[in-house]
Amino acid sequence: MEKRRKFMIKLAKSLLAFGAPSHRIESQLTAASEILDAKAAFVHIPGVIIVTFGDENKASVETHFVKANGRIALTNLHEVHLIYRKVLHDKMTVEEGTRALKRLLMAPPIYSLGIRCLLAFVCASTICVLAFGGSIIDMWISGFCACVLQYLGLNAAAKSAMYANVYEISVSIIVSFVARALGTIPGNLFCYNAISSAGVVLILPGFTILMSALELTSRNMLSGSVRMVYSIIYTLFLGFGLTIGSDLYLVVNPFARRELQRASIPNYKMYHGNFTPHNGSFPLHGASTFGFADATIVDHRYILRGCYRDPSWPWFRQPLPWWSLFFLVPIYSICSSLANLQSLRSWQLLVMVTFSCCAFAVNRLVENALPGRGDIVSAAGALVIGMLGNVYSRVVRGTAFTSMVTGVLFLVPSGIALGGGLLATQTSSTQQYRTGFALAIRMIQVAIGITVGLFVSQIFVYMTGRRKNAAHFAF
Repeated sequence: MEKRRKFMIKLAKSLLAFGAPSHRIESQLTAASEILDAKAAFVHIPGVIIVTFGDENKASVETHFVKANGRIALTNLHEVHLIYRKVLHDKMTVEEGTRALKRLLMAPPIYSLGIRCLLAFVCASTICVLAFGGSIIDMWISGFCACVLQYLGLNAAAKSAMYANVYEISVSIIVSFVARALGTIPGNLFCYNAISSAGVVLILPGFTILMSALELTSRNMLSGSVRMVYSIIYTLFLGFGLTIGSDLYLVVNPFARRELQRASIPNYKMYHGNFTPHNGSFPLHGASTFGFADATIVDHRYILRGCYRDPSWPWFRQPLPWWSLFFLVPIYSICSSLANLQSLRSWQLLVMVTFSCCAFAVNRLVENALPGRGDIVSAAGALVIGMLGNVYSRVVRGTAFTSMVTGVLFLVPSGIALGGGLLATQTSSTQQYRTGFALAIRMIQVAIGITVGLFVSQIFVYMTGRRKNAAHFAF
């Protein structure tokens, strides 16, 4: 019994540390406890699992608080699922399972800091042109911003608890400051919206909001409500930082404010002067003053995701052609999987990339049919990836959650881009809280659509056939 309980504690810590789906943790641990007859009860709150061992008929119980702060590690999470399945099916003893989980918890990340910064650079650069209408020159700037963001998060924020409290605000200020400085260069050379949106896409709380929506749908009111409120406040901080970064540059460079107003769409200029007729049928007494407006009419067909793209501009200032999606989408999916610590030498990576590409293809088809409906578009993509992941788990006996993560993470920025990205953050500081709430509402809409698609896909897959003994290891 003691060995079984040690395994349960290590399993709980591993699920927290490697980013297991939070709305499934209690059911997974409860199923393992019942099969192993460990006589345990579990309560999950964000960042902590309370484990209670003991018999209900006895007065004494033993309580453990398991705490771990981690992020998604796909390879390790897949290994945890394999160990979980082997122990419950008597293919591995609980002592061997405990030692295997301990080795996973003590192992360092499979990629170094430099490689993870490089992966962040590629992810942000690719999503800049895929979702936010950026050009080739925009993607380099957004990738550099994301690289700095990743370095500060993995190095400075991880080592200093004081800086970790202001990490999101500081990096959003830096990204917005750089994007505004480049966006006010005469000639619309850079697009503020594309650079700022793609530069901070790695720290958007879209996945956290998705987890909260899944928890609320699973009737886990406490944990889901806490995550939802945290995500909304986090988004307000993010919008505040983006607004401060933009306004800070406009204060440092007053000429940029005039250039920003001049480059606004549409653009109006008033010219004042004196008009004195020398020849005419009706003489005028004195000079008269007239105002002339020069209205620059811009074709809104050339505005893509908030970025103006004149067709007369050279190719490096234009959005990439449609056929570039055939290699950009797989590149983003591969780098996103690797950034979430998926091993490169694994056939699981091929499954993740395939599912992600299928979800993106369905997203584009539904977006063309129902433009502007980010929730329905996200639900359609989530339905496809949910069915693929659950069929893969049931037929091939793979890990559904890890195979679906890359595609689901792809749906979040794509859905936000349908609502205009972070375009609203270009407004003045008096509207910063309004724009922060607008971004939070867009992410909630996307998360609800993904949640509905994922749960409906499970109904389609598991409505027939033999019932699983263990808990679902999926979204």
